[in-house]
Amino acid sequence: MKLLRYGPTGQERPGLLDGQGQVRDLSGVVSDIDGAALSPDNLAKLDPSSLPLVAAPGRLGPCVGRVGKFICIGLNYADHAAESGLPVPTEPVIFTKATSAICGPDDDVIQPIGSTKLDWEVELGVVIGTETRYVSEERALEHVAGYCVINDVSERAFQIDGTGTWDKGKGCDTFGPTGPWLVTKDDAGDVENLGMWLKVNGELFQNGSTKTMVFKPAFLVSYVSRFMSLQPGDIISTGTPPGVGMGQKPPRYLVPGDVMELGIEGLGAQRQTVVIETRV
Repeated sequence: MKLLRYGPTGQERPGLLDGQGQVRDLSGVVSDIDGAALSPDNLAKLDPSSLPLVAAPGRLGPCVGRVGKFICIGLNYADHAAESGLPVPTEPVIFTKATSAICGPDDDVIQPIGSTKLDWEVELGVVIGTETRYVSEERALEHVAGYCVINDVSERAFQIDGTGTWDKGKGCDTFGPTGPWLVTKDDAGDVENLGMWLKVNGELFQNGSTKTMVFKPAFLVSYVSRFMSLQPGDIISTGTPPGVGMGQKPPRYLVPGDVMELGIEGLGAQRQTVVIETRV
């Protein structure tokens, strides 16, 4: 099942994509694609054929609403760690993106004031479906609702050149395009072996697979749950394969007018245009 949210920013309605690629309205069943709606009991009740068709859904919003925590895993692909000039971690590197960074899959990405090293990262997102803490790796996926595409947009000068943690280079507004769909576990295929790609202005930069992850989704859910409880609607973004702008020789960073296209096998695709910050 492919769950989605459609409509203007801040006014998104819940929906799903049926087998014919048509959007069906879910607002008569759930108020939003958020924590409460993601429980297995709610998802099991959905019958796409009984839902009204949406003739013109327009904009797709982020596929999860009211996200409580947006947790990211750094350097989770050995070859990406190498291109970053950093060792492969012996345990997952955890950082967070501000939930205010979350935007729709095709919304513009805003280059913030002072940005000089704007970068891209296609990532697999894991969406939590039921609350968990201290869960074993063997039972971790029981608490997952599904998976989605995330662009972990990053500002490397903010992230690396200054002092402090990575968070300030990761959490700017629009730095978390999410969607187009939340694909439920039963429909997502083998998430440990999905092709993933990203192009800038039509040129392929990232062409990888989730099979080269250092730490797999079940382990990551278990590991993160040692340090914080996970609630329905929380997202874990699991890292990126090689090919980011910082790793090019010479580095290649985004500028206004650049177009990013990215996707993951079976989970959909995104498209964003970089624009300059005008809200001062």
